[in-house]
Amino acid sequence: MNGILNLFESIATTPALLVGLIALVGLLLQKKSATEVIQGTIKTFAGFLILTGGSTILSDALTPFAKMFKFALGVQGVVPSNEAVVAIALVKYGSVTALIMLVGMIVNILLARFTKFKYIYLTGQAMLYVSCLTAVVLISAGIGNNWKTVLLGGLFEGTLLTITPAFCQPFMREITHGDNIAMGHTGNIGYAIAGLVGKWFGDKKHSTEDIEFPKSLGFLRDSTVSITIVMGIVYIILAIIAGPHFVENKLSDGTNYIVYAFVQAGTFAAGFAVVLQGVRMILAEIVPAFQGIAKKLVPNSKPALDVPIIFPFAPNAVLLGFIVSFAVGVLSMFAMVAMHTVVIIPGVVGHFFCGAAAAIYGNSKGGRRGAILGAIVNSLLISWLPLYILPVLGNLKMAASTFADTDYLVPGILLGNLGHFGPTAVTFSIIGFTVIVIIVSMLMKSPKTATPKESK
Repeated sequence: MNGILNLFESIATTPALLVGLIALVGLLLQKKSATEVIQGTIKTFAGFLILTGGSTILSDALTPFAKMFKFALGVQGVVPSNEAVVAIALVKYGSVTALIMLVGMIVNILLARFTKFKYIYLTGQAMLYVSCLTAVVLISAGIGNNWKTVLLGGLFEGTLLTITPAFCQPFMREITHGDNIAMGHTGNIGYAIAGLVGKWFGDKKHSTEDIEFPKSLGFLRDSTVSITIVMGIVYIILAIIAGPHFVENKLSDGTNYIVYAFVQAGTFAAGFAVVLQGVRMILAEIVPAFQGIAKKLVPNSKPALDVPIIFPFAPNAVLLGFIVSFAVGVLSMFAMVAMHTVVIIPGVVGHFFCGAAAAIYGNSKGGRRGAILGAIVNSLLISWLPLYILPVLGNLKMAASTFADTDYLVPGILLGNLGHFGPTAVTFSIIGFTVIVIIVSMLMKSPKTATPKESK
């Protein structure tokens, strides 16, 4: 008997096995062939192990970065990177994160089925990352690491991922010239704000797509290339400021400080690529399983897809948004240095994806001016809000990294600060959040179904 209990406990506390079992159940429900079930389950299991390995690479790259920055400027530097912080956090919170994600998927499907918010969130890595944030915040707030955390966390995540695509849909109609897809990314709150800023202060007559960028800058549209180049520049500048003596004696074991800095930048990019590969393998089987179920259960639903889905609609806005967003992030960093706060280093990943999308949303209603203003406002949010989420992440050792996007930062800060009033306040707030969404849905007009032209 003890052996059986130990077996179940070991499975439940081993994230790679637990996520693999979730994939197994999903594939069986889809009535996949034995070959597909075995292949999908093993790939999910191996993917989680790859992700965990990627966390070590990212940690190794971020640690010297933070040490150089602190030595050079006398302050703590934090790099917002969802991949980095989640990979680190999953080592400790992996099992509860996986269960929250499973409950959250079910809640999303139920809300989409029974409310007028017909959005099925299909961006797998975002689900995983929001689940991880929710687990960290709830456990740090004193809810505990138990079934209550799983149910409350899943309810919160499922409701959040149902409602945030709705914020963006008015702008998605403008961007895609249709109403058959939605935005499923963790920058949705920031994108909606960017769209509103563009609408209020922009000029729709002059689109970013009328601008001709030099072809020589086109390589910046590849996020992997931009991460390597920008992080390489930052690492080398930091190494020069810190000086060869500090770097070669304290960090590199005698390797030339410039070479060491460039290798660390490459290591960060490599770790990022490894983590993404792991996430893709984990979710490649889970998401299609739930997607198939959702199509049968939720008529007229819209798939909420990852942010690159909109990049082809405004490629100039992509590059403009990245440049503007990162520039604002750098200026914010220097402002934090002057203010002697914790310093948020501009995260290349966040500023590329979120800056690009914010510019596209701003452009949809406000043209070039809207794109620039939208990217600026979103950059200010992702540059300054991390200062306020750090205190609610509990004792998790994240000194060199934190969450990057608005859909982590805004809900995380609100939920974390509610934790100061005790577990009861957090419980009632999460339930109240879901109830409010249901009531709002009841008061809304029924959504129009897509016309044949829109569905093409």
